Formats: sequence, C-alpha cells, structure tokens
Amino acid sequence: MNTNNHQKVVLVGDGAVGSSYAFAMAQQGIAEEFVIVDVVKERTQGDALDLEDVTAVTAPKNIYSGEYSDCADADLVVITAGAPQKPGESRLDLVNKNLKILSSIVKPVVDSGFNGIFVVAANPVDVLTYATWKLSGFPKNKVIGSGTSLDTARLRVGLAKKLQLDPRDINAYIMGEHGDSEFAAFSAATAGGKPVVELAKEAGLSFDDLLKVEDETRNKAYDIINLKGATFYGVATTLMRISKAILRDENAILPVGASLEGEYGLKDIFIGTPAVINGQGLAKVIEVPLDDREKDLMAKSAETLRQVTTDGLNALK
Repeated sequence: MNTNNHQKVVLVGDGAVGSSYAFAMAQQGIAEEFVIVDVVKERTQGDALDLEDVTAVTAPKNIYSGEYSDCADADLVVITAGAPQKPGESRLDLVNKNLKILSSIVKPVVDSGFNGIFVVAANPVDVLTYATWKLSGFPKNKVIGSGTSLDTARLRVGLAKKLQLDPRDINAYIMGEHGDSEFAAFSAATAGGKPVVELAKEAGLSFDDLLKVEDETRNKAYDIINLKGATFYGVATTLMRISKAILRDENAILPVGASLEGEYGLKDIFIGTPAVINGQGLAKVIEVPLDDREKDLMAKSAETLRQVTTDGLNALK
C-alpha cells in the first residue's frame, strides 16, 4: 500500500559518492523506499544489505538493489554515475566520457514512466545537468544539479576557521561553474547580519586573505583527490540536503546548479546560484546582487560552461 507520505528515491551510480549519499539518507531517515541501480549489480546488492542494518538504529526504510524500471513511481532520481576525476584531471576533462554514460541512463529512466525530479551530481555537473534536461525533455524546474553546493560548504568552512565562527552561520556562496572558474560572492556575504568583509577587517584580515580562502576552496577537491583518491563525504551530504528540501517541500535556499531565465543576464544554461528548492524542484532562482568584479566572473564562468556544453553535446550526436 502506497500512502501519501511514502517517498521513493532511486540512486543511479553506486560508487564512492553514491554509496556515501545512500548512507547519509539512511542516517537521516529520509524517504521510505531507496533503490540502488548500478552496472555492477553485486555491489548494489551488498550495499543494500549493509545499509538495511542502519535502519534498526535510525528509521525504517526499504533499501534494495533495483533496475531502471523501478524509477516509474519514484519521487527523485539522483545520478552520481560516471567516471571519477583522476589526479591532474579537471572536471571539464571528464565531459565526453560522462556524457556518453549519462545518455545511457536518462533514456531508460524516462522510458520507465518516471515523472519526478532529477538531481545530478556527476561531473562536470553543470554540463551534465544541462544534458539531462535536454535528453529527458523534462521542464527545467524538475532538473537540478548539485552545482556549487559542495563548494559553498567548503567556503563556509574556510571562512569559519578564519573568523572563528560556526560555518552554519556564515551566509556566503560560491557561484558559477562547479570547477576552476567558480568564485565567491564576497560582496553579498554576511554572518549575523554583518558583511563578511567587515568581519574580516575586524579580525585583521585583508580582502586578499579572503581571496586566498576562495582559492583554497576552489582547489580543495584537488587536494583531497591527491591525498585519498576521491571526494565523497562532502558532496554526498550536500546531495542529501538537496533531497531533503525536495522531499519535505522546504522552500530552502540552497546553492545548486539551476536553470537561468535571464538572471545575471544569462539564459539557456545551468550554473551555480542560490535558489529556492521545494517539492516542485527548483521553485525560483535567488539572484544575488553582485559587484562589477563578480558580474564579470559570472559571465566568464558561464562562457566556459557554454563552450564545453556545446562541444560535448555536438560530439554526442
């Protein structure tokens, strides 16, 4: 019996990010039914068995290994499948490999009769989110990328260390591409209602010190990949947060890969910006007031993404 409060999530891609996301969802007790799909069937079966043990301590949930046909009545399909980023490789270097993998996923999901919301986390995430929208034919509000959610978490952690504050109380966003052209919107960043730039000054920090935090944020993924081979706990937790906002209809403002309709002077692109996320998916984009330097960075980031998206989708044809 399916009751109205019964929620179903299908995870496609059971690698390091996917399995960490499944664990985060089990820890939080989000969704009553959780399906894991991957080309390596044994792994999904093993993970389902391992994860069901969590439910005895957190919250009951039906976790099992499944197929694309299981997407038919799902509320959410989360795509983490794809080749991982290797040391020395940029996220954009992955584009052709992962567009091929993505095209083999989106079609069977849509063919199942799926009518929920896509959340995309495979890299390069902004390009693959745009491709998911194109390949699925879904309305834009029902396709969301993890975008700069992880980068924003990294920025808040970096600023919190410098300012000796709780990272949850820092209202600062990384914007643009989830990748090398991303930037911090410092002009609009606040903590406790006070501009972060002012708080930094009081702490004896210059704007150059803030730009150093931005640079460390941008390169943190490379540091982690070089040290342990992949990043997964951070992105899995931000994915859980986006999923929760959708499934619980929260109207939460989260930094995601959102479709733009003229905001920041941009159209026909998915790019990192704060947006309102609820049961409908992307409810609306929050256009952050940027200064001239940041507007220029946003335009350049969009141009980088647009070029890679066009080249990648043309190569796929």
